[in-house]
Parts: sequence; C-alpha cells; structure tokens
Amino acid sequence: MSTRKITVFYAFLIAVASLAVGMVIASRLDMAPASTAATLPTAPVNNDPITGPLNAQTFRNIAAAATPVVVNITTQSKAAGNDLSDFFGGSQGGGGDLFHRFFEQPGQKPRDRVSVATGTGFIISKDGYILTNNHVVEGATKITVGLYGDDDQTYDATIVGHDPLTDSALIKLTEKPDRELPIAKLGNSDLMQPGDWVMAIGNPFQFNDSVSVGVISATKRPFETADQRYQDVLQTDAAINPGNSGGPLLNLRGEVIGINTAIISNDRTSGNLGIGFAIPINTVRDLLPQLETGHVVRGKIGVQVMAVSRDAVQALGLKKRHGALVSTVTPGGAAAKGGIKPGDVIIAFNGRPVADRDALVAMVIATKPGTTVPVQVVRDGRDETLSVTVDALDLEAESTQTAPKAPADAGETSGGFGITLNNVTPEIARRLRLPQNAAGAIITDVDPNGPSGGLLTQFDVITEINHKPVTSAAEASRALREIPSGGVALMLIYRSGQQVFLTVKKQ
Repeated sequence: MSTRKITVFYAFLIAVASLAVGMVIASRLDMAPASTAATLPTAPVNNDPITGPLNAQTFRNIAAAATPVVVNITTQSKAAGNDLSDFFGGSQGGGGDLFHRFFEQPGQKPRDRVSVATGTGFIISKDGYILTNNHVVEGATKITVGLYGDDDQTYDATIVGHDPLTDSALIKLTEKPDRELPIAKLGNSDLMQPGDWVMAIGNPFQFNDSVSVGVISATKRPFETADQRYQDVLQTDAAINPGNSGGPLLNLRGEVIGINTAIISNDRTSGNLGIGFAIPINTVRDLLPQLETGHVVRGKIGVQVMAVSRDAVQALGLKKRHGALVSTVTPGGAAAKGGIKPGDVIIAFNGRPVADRDALVAMVIATKPGTTVPVQVVRDGRDETLSVTVDALDLEAESTQTAPKAPADAGETSGGFGITLNNVTPEIARRLRLPQNAAGAIITDVDPNGPSGGLLTQFDVITEINHKPVTSAAEASRALREIPSGGVALMLIYRSGQQVFLTVKKQ
C-alpha cells in the first residue's frame, strides 16, 4: 500500500473514531437534541359502523386478540402511622408487622406503613405507555406492572400524567421485556349505542385476565368524578369488580371504546350489581398529548350552572328552553369580574350558541386559560353581552365548607314549597359568613319529598324571591304563599358564602 493510501486510510479511521467519541460525549453531556417524535398512537379512528354476524367464536376471538395488551398494575403507597384501619385489614393486600406495632417503645415515632392495591391497564404504544385510571395510581410511591404471559416477572413503571376529572392516567414502563409489546386498538366511543355488545377485560379480585361480556346500558351518563364536577360516561352491565379499574371496555371489533372506572354497589356487597361505568375513549384520546406532557390544562369561569327547567322558561324571560342557568358565581372569579350574576342564563359562549348546561361546561373547559371571550346572557328578559377572561381550572384548590348547626325553634312554614324558615340572627350571619348587614330567611328544614327536595338545603339563606328582597322569615313565607300553585319562585340565596340562584315550582 502506498504512503498516500496509508495516510488517507488512517485519516478516515481517525475521523470515524472521533465521530464515535463525539457522539458518546454528547450523549453523556446531554448535548444531542432530544427527540420530539410523537410516541403515542396517532392512527386514524375507525368510523365504520360495527357490522357483521355474531357467532360462537366472536367473543373468543376478541379475548384472544385483546387480552395480551391488558396489564396487571400493583401500587404501593404510604399509610400514615397508627392508622387503625390497618388492624382490621383496611388495605387490600395489607397486613404487616402487627406484633411489632403492639410492642413499639413508648415515645417512638410510628413508622409509615405500606398500603398495597391492584388495578388494570392496557398498552397503547411499543415504548411502554399504558392507560389506566387516575385512582389506580394516584399517590403511589411504587408501581409495578405484570404483562400477559409473564407470570413470575413484573416491570417497574412511573406516572407520566394524570387527570382526576376524567379519572385517567398515563404511565410508562421504566424497564421493558426483551420482546415487542402488543398494542391496543383504540375505537370510536361516539359510535356506541344502548344495546351494543361489549367486553371487559381486567384483574378483578386479582383474578388476572378475566373476561366478562355485556351490553352498553346507556351513554352520556353524568358521573361525579370530583366535587361538583361531572363527566359523561358509558354505562354497561358487563361484570366489573374491584381490580377491573383501568381496564379496557371493547367493542365487537376488539377496539377499546372505554376505560372501566366505577361500579354501583351497596352495603352488602362490593361486587358487581350490573351497573358499571367507563370513561369514553374519545374523551381520553383527546387528552393524550397533554397527559404526555404531565399536565392537563382546562378553562373555568367560576360559575355553577344548572339546567333551565320547562316551568321556568317564561319566568326567566326566555323565548325558548335553551342555555345554562347560572346558580352560583365565585367571588373574584372570571365570571364575577366579567359581570355575570346569579340568575343570568348564558345562551352563547365565544360566539357559539349554548344548548344546555353540559354544552356550556364542555365549551369552557376546552377554552385555553387567559383567553377573553364574549358571553351572551339573558338577564331579566333582556340580552346582554359580557366579556370574560377564562381562568385555569385547579381541582386540588377547590374545597367544600362545613355547615353550622340549625336553630332550635320551629320557624315559619312556606306553604307549598316544603321548607321551614327562620330569621337570620347576627350569630347565624357570622357563622354562615354572610355579608355585613345581610338579611333574609334561613332554611332550617327541607322535605326531601317536596318540590324543594334536591334543590334547597338546610342553612340556605333566602335573600330575594322573584327579584324582590326579603328581610325576615315572615316576609319570605308571605312572598312564597302569594305564588299560585304550579307557579315558579325565582330565589336568590346564600350558600357556603356564595350567592346561588334557583327556580322552584310550587305544588
């Protein structure tokens, strides 16, 4: 080989070696650019109608295809020291060193103990991303995942993002098997209708890979996932039990159309009664990009809204039954700053008509915080357009208030509304955090079977009836008696430090 060729050859080797060393150094120092490629499923949704014959092999084939994507999730979390529930088996899989707890030395700080629980999930990417319920992994200090076919092997996982409002969570395997992971097919939950066949797969009572079959019992069933916050869910009679949480609900194509999240139970059993609920997969799929970032951002305007009843359409000054009736406005919130008041009916939000309460809620939470939008309301029969800057929803910051004791005396009756009224004393005003010099009538009793049952509650303070102030129990009672049978009372009340607007039909 000539001297020139040797020189060129070694120069090439040096260049390759330098490149390799440079790549190692860059990776060690995090100088290489991070990959921004999407890791979560982006396949188009199958919108084709679910058709075809149902035969003896249908459910067997679905189970065979879908079971490998279902995982068993075990979590560990800290249980506070001296938790008496531990002595009675309060945590699934709990127990622990009972003898040691009885014989701890006086003055010794109680040890934190570990609570163990199990649930289900399903794999949605070859990188090891898994969907499950938020309540399955919330507060977990350690998460392990069992894969189908690996009876004696588990893999560690970590929480990527979670969302209490949809009870959904995205976790990721931090260690993976030496084989390719199977992936669940995501379907279109909007196609599901009552009567459609579905299959649930999960780990009820730690019986791994259990299959149950049923139908969709109802769609868009409002389900409270956080205090005063509701999520539309699918209802099914497919057997769902403790341990099924986070598992898939599948259609006849074996596509995931829901995440099993809750059941109805009673005092005698914690098992299946034929009423289970699943978060629609379309709802969760829309959140996946935010779950992957670890944080879900939603808008709020600081109101509680209710449906416009048929009986109240005319009294509220509406031409037809539509919109969302503002019941409560949070002091200092976006709606209060924008001029929205209890009793307003929101009929348009950001230029879009509001059909009902649920439509408004969906519009608001989908709006980016910080956005200023026009809000059209009907107030005392007149249309007004207000400007509201949307706030960020923070579920953890929301809290409830504890009510005081009721006055002892009987008070005034309301005649036709099923409530008992009393005067607001200075002590009551202080304990209820009413505004200075506030006057009205406090509700001391509500007939649950009367027209006010489920609407008014004990300790509500009525301050206005049909837009006229009332300053005492006698005055409020007189105003209510003047309303004819079948008529509607428009009430402005104080509840837990907030003004609430309600409509109640007299018997």
